[in-house]
Amino acid sequence: MGVKTTKDFHKERVRQGSKVSIINLGCARNLVDAQTILGRLQRHGHRIAGLDTSDVAIVNTCAFIDEAKKESIDTILDLIELKKKGKLKKIIVAGCLAQRYGKELAREFEEVDAFMGVQKLDREWIPESVSLTPRHLAYVKICESCYNRCSFCIIPAIKGKFVSRTMESIVREVEQIDSQGVKEINIIGQDITAYGMDIYRGKALAGLLRKVAAAAKNIQWIRLLYTFPAHVTDDLIETIAGEDKICKYIDIPLQHISDKLLLSMNRSITAQETRDLIRKIRVRIPGVYVRTTFIVGLPGETQDDFEELMQFIREARFERVGAFVYSREEGTPAYDMPGQVPEEIKKRRLDALMALQREISKSLQKRFIGRTLPVLIEEKESGTADVYGGRTPFDAPEVDGGVYVHSQRPLKPGEMVPATIQDAYEYDLVGKAL
Repeated sequence: MGVKTTKDFHKERVRQGSKVSIINLGCARNLVDAQTILGRLQRHGHRIAGLDTSDVAIVNTCAFIDEAKKESIDTILDLIELKKKGKLKKIIVAGCLAQRYGKELAREFEEVDAFMGVQKLDREWIPESVSLTPRHLAYVKICESCYNRCSFCIIPAIKGKFVSRTMESIVREVEQIDSQGVKEINIIGQDITAYGMDIYRGKALAGLLRKVAAAAKNIQWIRLLYTFPAHVTDDLIETIAGEDKICKYIDIPLQHISDKLLLSMNRSITAQETRDLIRKIRVRIPGVYVRTTFIVGLPGETQDDFEELMQFIREARFERVGAFVYSREEGTPAYDMPGQVPEEIKKRRLDALMALQREISKSLQKRFIGRTLPVLIEEKESGTADVYGGRTPFDAPEVDGGVYVHSQRPLKPGEMVPATIQDAYEYDLVGKAL
C-alpha cells in the first residue's frame, strides 16, 4: 500500500458525504496539519463528526520519541478494534509515523485503508481549514521542518527540507483569524527563528511579526513558540520588546549547557553564547518569561555534565522548564554515538532536574501575589459555582499552568478579565476577577 495524500483520500472508495473524524496526537504543529486535512476533506464533500458517529477515522500521528510512537500505535490498534466491531468503515493513518514507517505499518496493519505522509501534505494555508481549537485561540504555522540538523532529532528526516510560507499568505491568515474574534495567536514551526532563510535569503521573523502585529486589530496576544537559540537576532529581541501585542514570553529550547554536548548535538551555539543570549533577552525585554526545554541522558553525558546543567538552571532561574530523557532514534547521528546512558540514570536525572525546577517555579510564581494580571478565560471549572480557568500572557496553551479565577459575575470563554493574584503554586495561580 502506498503513502496517500489528502487529494487521494476521496479516491479510497469513501462515499462523498461520509462522516469523518480525526484524532490528533503530538504537538500544536500537528494540530495545524489536522485542521488543514479536515478543511480539504470538507471541501471534497465529507462531513466532520465525532469518533462515535463517524464512518471514517483519521489518526494524525507523532513519531518524535518512543513514547509518542507508542501512543500512535496504541491509537491505531484502538481504531482497528472499532472497525472490527463494525463501528468504523475506514481508517486513515496520517502524520509523522506514517511518513517514517508507512511501508512497515501497511504490512503490519492490513485493516488500515490508507497512509498519508507529511511530505505529501499540501501545507499552504487554505481559508476552509477547520478549527480544532477554542474560538478564542489559534495557531499559525509559518514554516515546516527545521533549518538545523541536531544529531538527536529525527524531524528533518521525516519532514524534509525547511520551507517557509510567504509573508503574504501568513498575513492573510492572520487577517481572517482576526475577523473571527480570536484573542490569541501562537506563531509556531519547528524553528520559527529560521523563518525566511530559504525564500528571503535571511532571517525574516522580526519583519513578519511587525506585519502580523499591524494586521491584528482584535487579537490581543501574539505568542512565539519554538525558537532556536543560535538563530535569535537583536532585531527579533527588539521587536518582541517593542510590539505591545507580542507576549513578553519566549519559548527557546536550549537542550543542554555542556559545551561538549552542545557540540555533539550540533546546536551551533556554545555555553557562553547561551548564557549571553539569555542575559540579553532579560535585559532588553523587561519582565520577560522564558520557557525552555532540556534533554538529560544524551550520549556521553557524564555526572559532571549533568551537574553543570543543574547549576545553570539554578543560576538562570527559568520561569518555565520542560525536560525529557534522551530517546535513541534510529536514523539519527546520535543513535550510534558512544556513551549511551542507562535508562535508570536518565530517569534519576530527569526527576532531580524537575524537582529543582519545581522549587524555582514556586518561588518565581509568588512574585505575582498582589499584582493584577490580564487573564484570558478558557472554561468554567467543573463542580464550582464561581471558579474559572484561564491563562496570563505568560502561560502558553497546553504546556504551561494557568490561573484559577474567582468571579462574582459569570465569565465566558474568550473573555479577557483583570484578576488580582491571591495565591501561587508551582505552576498555577489563584486570583479574583475585578
